Amino acid sequence: MSGSKLIFYDVKAKKPGFSWSPNTWKTRFTLNYKGIPYETVWLEYPEIQAKSKELGVGPTKTKADGSPVYTVPIIWDPATKTGVSDSYIIAKYLDAAYPNTPRVLFDGIEEYDIAIQAFYGLPKMRALFDLVAPYVTTLLTPVSQEYKLKDESWPKAVPTGDKKVEAWKVVKNGFDIVDGLLKKNGGPFARGEQISFVDFAFGGYVFGLRLVWGEDNELWKDLATWNNGRWGRLVEKLEKYTTPQGVSA
Repeated sequence: MSGSKLIFYDVKAKKPGFSWSPNTWKTRFTLNYKGIPYETVWLEYPEIQAKSKELGVGPTKTKADGSPVYTVPIIWDPATKTGVSDSYIIAKYLDAAYPNTPRVLFDGIEEYDIAIQAFYGLPKMRALFDLVAPYVTTLLTPVSQEYKLKDESWPKAVPTGDKKVEAWKVVKNGFDIVDGLLKKNGGPFARGEQISFVDFAFGGYVFGLRLVWGEDNELWKDLATWNNGRWGRLVEKLEKYTTPQGVSA
């Protein structure tokens, strides 16, 4: 591993080198767009907390009982000996530490954050989580599978029948909220023609859903058509940032 490249920590999958996580794609898109050289290190779920503490990275959220939760994405910048977690905080760090790369954060992001957080808030996010998590389980290594299935809140099977229909309606409502804000500027991205972290944040999530479900899954096929096909088109526009830009992979 090169000592000069930034290190990007992602969740390990059964398939070597397969990045499926909607959350880590937010940072991967940011890094690729900026053209910052990096190497990926794959972590099992049980390894994330220890690695975070090793790098001096704090938890990104807390459970209902107040216990800390450590998550990826995480980056380690050997140039500054700095560890950072949370995709938004990482974006802020990269804009400041690498000023000669394209910016991803702009004034007014708070407005978009309101809409996106409305989507991530319950019950919309819970409905989507119930439809995604069982598919995620099949992608994980045995070690991470066991770790996740011990979590009582982790869905073991996708809802069926009326429960699935109702959950999908709730998810659709969340996407409608975000669409209502994004289309204000009229362009393909949240800031019109200018791509930004808003697009990587929400688009990364949508891109990850396609990977988790698979392109032939009925859920993805339906979602891609919502809001006049916005989400399918967004994924297509983000495809160019799926590999590092201007640097060797």
